[in-house]
This record gives sequence, structure tokens and C-alpha cells, in this order.
Amino acid sequence: MLDKFNGIFYLILFIIHFVGFGVYAYQMIIGNQKFRAKFEIDETAATIMRMTGAIFLGSFLMAVYIMFVRPNGVEGTWAFFNLIFVQNICVLIVNTYSLKIDKTGIKNDSNEAIIAPLVFTILSAVLIFGLSDKIYI
Repeated sequence: MLDKFNGIFYLILFIIHFVGFGVYAYQMIIGNQKFRAKFEIDETAATIMRMTGAIFLGSFLMAVYIMFVRPNGVEGTWAFFNLIFVQNICVLIVNTYSLKIDKTGIKNDSNEAIIAPLVFTILSAVLIFGLSDKIYI
């Protein structure tokens, strides 16, 4: 498995990135009520939050497939990694705008909505760079 990920470093980054996605998927789908309470979000947002959680879940499941099921591991998976990067950077930009510029409906001044996508964006960029010899085959 290590050779599929160019060593332990990129394997660990991959695991950290997609476990993070799994955690957010769980919080937004199953732990929705607690997640809404943490950020003071009204219950009317539950459905759209679960929809967002489903996107995280889909990415998490694809990562599990790549890691454990797919015979060639990350080989040729450039579209998946690039999509994840683009999603991460879009979430970072939109959340930064929402929290720092627009501020509509902001009740909780937590920066988690900026820090988490920033970390995910950096992790996905490092993964793309480090695995480029495999994913762009």
C-alpha cells in the first residue's frame, strides 16, 4: 500500500484529509442537531446541511474505494483529486466571504468554517503535488 501512495507521508496525509471529510459527513448527516447547536444554526437548515454532508460522504467513500479496493490505488485518479481540490478552495472562498465580508445570518463567530477548508485545501494541494507521478498517468 505504501508504494501506491509514494510512501508513508502521503498515505498519512490522504488518511487525515479523508477522515476529516468522514467526520464532517457524520456531523452533518447523523450528528446534525448537535452540529447545528454548536454553530447556532436553525433547524430549517437541517436538510441542506445533510445534502452538504452527503457530498462529503461521497468523497469519503470514493477515498475508501481508492485506498482499499481499487487495484491500482491512486493511479489515474487525477479527476478525483482535482475535484476535491476545487471543492475545497471554493468552500474556503465562499466561507471566508460569508464570515468576514457578508456576515448575513452569522450568530457564531467561530473561524472553523474558514480554518477547516483551508487545511483541506492545503492537504489536497500537497497530495496532488506529491502523487502527481501516479495520478496523472
